[in-house]
Formats: sequence, C-alpha cells, structure tokens
Amino acid sequence: MLKGKTALVTGSSSGIGYAMAERLADAGANIVLHGLMDPAEGAALGKEFESRFGVECLFSDADISTAEGNEALVNASLEKFGQVDILINNAGIQFTASVEDFPVAKWDAIIAINLSSAFHTTRLLVPGMQARGWGRIINIASVHGLVASLQKAAYVAAKHGIVGLTKVVALENAEKGVTANAICPGWVDTELVAAQFQATADRDGVSFEEGKRRTIIAKQPVPKATQPSALGDLAVFLCSDAAATITGASLPVDGGWTAQ
Repeated sequence: MLKGKTALVTGSSSGIGYAMAERLADAGANIVLHGLMDPAEGAALGKEFESRFGVECLFSDADISTAEGNEALVNASLEKFGQVDILINNAGIQFTASVEDFPVAKWDAIIAINLSSAFHTTRLLVPGMQARGWGRIINIASVHGLVASLQKAAYVAAKHGIVGLTKVVALENAEKGVTANAICPGWVDTELVAAQFQATADRDGVSFEEGKRRTIIAKQPVPKATQPSALGDLAVFLCSDAAATITGASLPVDGGWTAQ
C-alpha cells in the first residue's frame, strides 16, 4: 500500500516507534530509523529491516533536542531518499516531580524532545508534502495530551502542546492533501512501562502480572495494555486512502481512560 513512500519515525529504535516502523515497512514504505543507540547497531537494525521487508532504510542517531539536530535528521533523510512522505513524531522522554521541585533542565529537555522536535521536523518536511499534494503527519501524543496526572507537569504540557500543534497543521493543510493526526495511547506494553508494573508488584508484594493489572486499572477501565503493534496498525491506516479525510483528530487508544 505504501510502496514508493518514505517514512521518518523518530524514536524508532525500540517500543512504539519500532513497532510503527515495522508496520510501515511491512506496508512497503522505506524507513528512516532514529534513536539513541550505537550507530553500528542502528545500521545493523536498518539492514535487518531491508532484509525482512524488502525496503530501503537509513538509521540516524541525531540529537533532536536541538533545532540543529532536527535539521541534521531531516537533511540526512532527504539526501538518502529525496523526499519524506510520512512523518511520525514519536520520540519522547519522561521525568516525574511536583511543579515546585521540577528541575528546570528536565523541563527544558522534555519540552525540546517531546514538543519542539515535532515542530521542527514538521516545518522542515511539510513544504515538500504540500508540493507533492500528499503527506501524512502522525504525532504520538498520549492520553496525557487530553488529561493530566500528578507530577508530570512537563510531559503533560508537552503532550497537550502536541495535540494543539496537530490541529493547527491539519487546518493549514486541509486543502493540500496533507493530513495531521495525533495518536493518544494509554498504557502500552513496552519495556519502559514494564518497570512501572514491576514497581507496583514490588510495593504490593504481588506477582508481576498482578502488579501490571493493578497499575492499569488505576487509570483505565480495560484491564490490559495496548500492544505496540496495534498502534503501528493504526498508523498504517492513517496513511491509507480510507483515512484521507481524517485530520486534526486526537485518537485515544486508552482502554476507556478518557471516557470516564
């Protein structure tokens, strides 16, 4: 379905981004992988994608906490493929503390990576999408782009910002063949979140599976986490012709979290 297209997925060396890159590659798209890993390992990962899916891949470890790093990522992508048709802004970091105790450096880093990077990649790539009359921008927000939780001031602020940015980009490109949407996951089964499940299990003296269940149901009615592959499938759908008029949407995949 996506043969001949190129997708750039930030933060795609693991977790949600990796699953999205897999699904997009399986649909035929060439992939720009990006993440915090050794460049040699990243290159090997790209070769694995090429072998498995029969597509072309590029790996970048660009520092997207700066405007210059985002420009380097985009320029490398364009140099390799000539164009980027699908942009997935997925990279993100987290830190928790109350507002009065929140380290300024942590605030700045979260806003830079979770929000500003999406602005930079979009501003750099949307002109090409407009010129070709086709583009898909998918921002991985979070349920925290729609609601708040304690001690997550920077993360919640950034994810609310991502939702707002998505709406503006959607409106500005409504007649140009370019859509912009935000996916807002709740609990997702990743290695990063597994640490939170284990922490609950340790605190309550229960099994990992019971700790996982307790963590999830504290926020969402459906007592199971979303699989990263399901979010990848949703991204592929948003790139399809069937989703051509879905734009400016914030799509919760949150087990009913925001329905309460």
